[in-house]
Amino acid sequence: QVISDFDRTLSRFGCNGRRCPTSHNILDTSRVISEDGKKKLKDLLHYYYPIEIDPNRTLEEKCPLMVEWWTKAHELLVQQKIHKGDIAQIVRESEAVLRDGFKEFFDQLHKNNVPLFIFSAGVGDILEEIIRQANVFYSNVNVVSNYMDFDDDGVLTHFRGPLIHTYNKNNTVLQGTGYFQQLSTRTNIILLGDSMGDLTMADGVPCVENILKIGFLNDKVEERRGKYLDSYDIVLESDETLDVVNGILRYILAE
Repeated sequence: QVISDFDRTLSRFGCNGRRCPTSHNILDTSRVISEDGKKKLKDLLHYYYPIEIDPNRTLEEKCPLMVEWWTKAHELLVQQKIHKGDIAQIVRESEAVLRDGFKEFFDQLHKNNVPLFIFSAGVGDILEEIIRQANVFYSNVNVVSNYMDFDDDGVLTHFRGPLIHTYNKNNTVLQGTGYFQQLSTRTNIILLGDSMGDLTMADGVPCVENILKIGFLNDKVEERRGKYLDSYDIVLESDETLDVVNGILRYILAE
């Protein structure tokens, strides 16, 4: 089975010298957010993002601050009275780009009945729409993320719990979903991530025999390289493709 992060792992980090948006960014900068709302969300990003990627801070320090960031951001989004009906258009108008080779990646897994579990601290409604618009939302794809709840008029009222942030992507937020239990015979895992927090995504899998951890190192490459090399089996720097992953899948699935 493949367990993957979404933002900047399946989607690109940069394109033509600019940063590509994450699923949160797509919403934060869209036309449905007021100018004041945009400014507040940007301020949160500038304050908390450096903390999120600081190699010198411990997880214990980071976790409560990440909960604080996500909670404040979600509250701001709820105040914007976002309409469910606008989501497809928001994604269409965005600069979201999946990594080069995404089609082969999704197609190979689907054709060979390999489950793809996307574990994301982003906005589930947005990332599902990105995959849908790319025509690769197949039956083998499962997503666990932060989903929005709407009232009868289709207006955002709150985000469904439990809150998923960068550093709690593990079985604590999967309790009761039984996802990995159904896949207990899938003892070989390819894990794809772009942050240190993604390394725990397979923690709920029973009886793991082999796990290959592939990390995309997108940002602050020099200062984070050591940590990534210690933690991931393969580290891909400044790579906007899924070529390495596709090559490995091709090799495994051809056997």
